[in-house]
Amino acid sequence: MRKITLLATLLIATISAHAQNIQFHHDFGRDLYPKEEAGRQRHTMTVEQFKADKWGSWFYFIDIDFSSRFTEGAYTEVSREFNLGKQSPLAAHIEYNGGLGRGYTIQHATLIGSAWNGHSADFSKTYAVQLMYKQYFKGDEGTHAYSSVQLTGVWGITFAHKACTFSGYIDFSRGEKANRHGQLVILSESQFWYNLNTLKGLEDVNLSLGTEVKISHNFIFNTYNNRDTFINPTLALKWTF
Repeated sequence: MRKITLLATLLIATISAHAQNIQFHHDFGRDLYPKEEAGRQRHTMTVEQFKADKWGSWFYFIDIDFSSRFTEGAYTEVSREFNLGKQSPLAAHIEYNGGLGRGYTIQHATLIGSAWNGHSADFSKTYAVQLMYKQYFKGDEGTHAYSSVQLTGVWGITFAHKACTFSGYIDFSRGEKANRHGQLVILSESQFWYNLNTLKGLEDVNLSLGTEVKISHNFIFNTYNNRDTFINPTLALKWTF
């Protein structure tokens, strides 16, 4: 689920200076790709938080994957931005990515670079563009440390009198094949939410119903039968605190 709701969260954060939500997703990847993604978990819980301060902002999320018997794995990203001027849209960006699975690790990485953040006058539309140097560290056997670069775009749009939210991100980065030749890695996740607290009588119910669609190309384990591109949709619930 990653940084999908970061910019949508900024709309709330401009008022409250912090925002947190928890999401539950039912993933249909195993139904769409029964051979290629037979080991993909059907259920994921995501916890996200954004907090602004006088220097910039913090953002983190944690994805936890569940099977019927175990907690199968957890993945996190934590980022810090430092504003470069009070009215400037430019910020310095530092980030950590990594996680653990049952019997394996997800290769850790750190990123450093810059971000350009913007919004419409009423904050109903928000966006960010990030360009970062990315360093992967050696993890499990068969992995190795290597350098990369990542370009990320993030967006958030609220419409229909704040009843609907469309948000997402797309990453372009340099990955490496088993022979250590470079390859383009693309990862994108888009979310659509219907916010129930916009309905009469439900103003205090901060529940949203929605979906997420993840598109990946050359991403980590997702290669099988010469397939390197996958589209995985979910059905989801979100509670915003």
